Amino acid sequence: MAITAQTPSVFSASPQPPAPTASTQFPDGPGRDALFKVCKDCHGPESVLAHLKTRDEWNKTLDEMAANGAQGSDQEWTDILEYLVKHYSPIAVNKANAKELAVTLDVPGGVADAIVRARTEKGRLASIDELKQAAGGDAAGKIDARKDRLVF
Repeated sequence: MAITAQTPSVFSASPQPPAPTASTQFPDGPGRDALFKVCKDCHGPESVLAHLKTRDEWNKTLDEMAANGAQGSDQEWTDILEYLVKHYSPIAVNKANAKELAVTLDVPGGVADAIVRARTEKGRLASIDELKQAAGGDAAGKIDARKDRLVF
């Protein structure tokens, strides 16, 4: 049977996914609530989604925010910095030390040590596949989730 303009369609459009909100764009974790609190007066926290920055660059940005009147406790500023570094910084696969890799890839220290050991023994890691191989199978999902932040 062909569907014509006069035949009511039994097909409906697929439901649209919900629009992203602050709660879905930002991973849970220490510093997230402080980011929302401190950033809300001048701009929304969404401004951090536009750029990946290094620890030093995020630190400078936070210093500028404080100089422009953003209010936060010392602990809130520290928590925000650590949150931004963990979730919104490039991951320098061939330069970061094991501690930095553990934080930014969200992997155990042993996995980060294995990555550093592999690049020390075999040379630069050149691809996501080489990184996954160095990290071991359990880390593949976390590496895939951060693929847009990886710098080889």
